[in-house]
Order: sequence, then structure tokens, then C-alpha cells
Amino acid sequence: MRYYFTIISFFFSVNLFAQNNPVIPGWYADPEGIKYGNTYWIFPTYSATYKKQVFFDGFSSTDLVHWTKHPRILDTSAIKWAKRAMWAPSVLQKGGKYYFFFAANDVHQGELGGIGVSVADKPDGPYCDLLGKPLISDIANGAQPIDPFVFKDSDGSYYMYYGGWGHCNVVKLKDDFSGIVPLPDGTLYKEITPNGYVEGPYLLLRNGWYYFMWSEGGWGGPDYKVAYGMSRSPLGPFKRLAMVLEQDPEIATGAGHHSVIHSVSDDKYYIVYHRRPLGETGANHRVVCVDEMKFDKDGFIIPVKMTK
Repeated sequence: MRYYFTIISFFFSVNLFAQNNPVIPGWYADPEGIKYGNTYWIFPTYSATYKKQVFFDGFSSTDLVHWTKHPRILDTSAIKWAKRAMWAPSVLQKGGKYYFFFAANDVHQGELGGIGVSVADKPDGPYCDLLGKPLISDIANGAQPIDPFVFKDSDGSYYMYYGGWGHCNVVKLKDDFSGIVPLPDGTLYKEITPNGYVEGPYLLLRNGWYYFMWSEGGWGGPDYKVAYGMSRSPLGPFKRLAMVLEQDPEIATGAGHHSVIHSVSDDKYYIVYHRRPLGETGANHRVVCVDEMKFDKDGFIIPVKMTK
């Protein structure tokens, strides 16, 4: 009997180990997490060199523990203008369709590329190009058109936050996501860059407060991290308040480019992010992890401690 329970205990411990961070195997980064119905989804960047980073996989789970891989839900064969380096997806559901925004081609001014949008009938695709061209390709306010995040406000408006090279813009999207429309001040591109911003914007609304979050530091190094600010408006201004997530010398380095899943049923928030395992120095050696994110009694985000 003692031997039997020892065997059971061994397999139980192995199973628990397999369920911990990272939540999915392989090199992935920039994860976009969302909950569609009762199913959690993670859509990450395939972390590789630009010439190989030309497709997206999806992952689904009903318990945040066991994940099913959905390979190549979108790749450059469906996006004819995308030649290399597709990354940093943002997803949402609208009108029975599933939309998948992304960056492609590491675009510079005058080049073809930027932020694209695709659509599918199911979360796991296959996705097809919605416009046949980039949604945004111009360099406005110094912001490279990368790292999109699309946010639905409480009044039904859709805003997109994006930008690299240390600048962040917000734009208002048309209802069919075919383009952008002027903001209340009449401009198309509003810069909302807070101190320390590098890339990876994210916004969530909680109890009347807009939490704007972003990544700081260098994505290829150990000092990558997440900070945040708060405002009563989705257009800011956002003053940097504090860190949310950063490296832990006992667990991992390079922790950043995140998203947040809000589980409405139990009102829990989960930060989905990538980090670099200890001992790994390759810029693209990144893994996707999930930890719970909590708020204090005054509504401020409690710094997240990474777990194994």
C-alpha cells in the first residue's frame, strides 16, 4: 500500500510540474491573452529570426493549465504584402467574427508594411486578410507601426494603441476596422507616450479607471519590464506610476510584452507575458508564462512576482 501511494504521489507531482510556467512549450513571445466564452486563448509571436517569424500559432485552454496547440492559424501565404517578421498580435470578437491584428515587415517610412488586420469565423482560424494592405503603414509622431492593441471602450468605440521606437499613438478605428477616423480633437494620431515607454502597449478598464501598461528596457536583454499609469480617459494622459513586472534573478529575466486576461466569472486578472529562462542569452529564447495580477484596496496594481 505504501508503494502504491508513492507511485501515485510521484505521478501527481510530475503532472503538477508539467502544468507550471511556462504554460506552453517552445520559443514564443508577445502573448495576447483573451477569454472567448469559457475558453482561454493565447496568441503569441513565434520567437525566431525575422526570416522565420512568418506565422502564428494559437493555444486554447479551459482551465489555464492544459493547453491545446492550433498550428499556423495565420501566415504570410494569407497576407500577400507581409514578407517577413509577423509579430505582436491583438485579437477580439465582434459580430460573430474573430479579428486578428498584427505587425509585419519591420517597416520604415516609405516601405510596405506596418499593422495589418485579418478575420476568421473561429478563434483558431484560418484567418484571411481583411484589407489586402496594411491598416497603418505611415510613421506618425515618430512611432513605428508595430505592437498593436485594440481596445473596446464602454461606449462601443474601438481604439488602437501601438508604437515602437519609444513613441506610442492612439487612433480610433472604424466600426468595420477598415481604417481610422478622427479623434475628438480632430486628429487621426494622438501621441500618448508616457515616461519610460519603449513598446508593447496594453489598456484595460476597471472600476472607471483606464490602466495603460507598456514595456520598458530592451526586448533582447535582461532588463525588459512592464510599467503602468492610470487615467479617467482612454486618451490619457497617462503618468507613469510604478512597475508591474520585472526580472527576478531566481526565476527569469527579460519579463515583458504582456497582455491581461480578465475572467469575469470570478473577477480574476491574469498577466500573460514572456520571459527569458535563466542561463539563456539568445534574444529569441523566450517563453510564455501566466501569473495572477492583483489590485490593492485603492485600485493600484500590486507588483507581480513571477512564479515557476
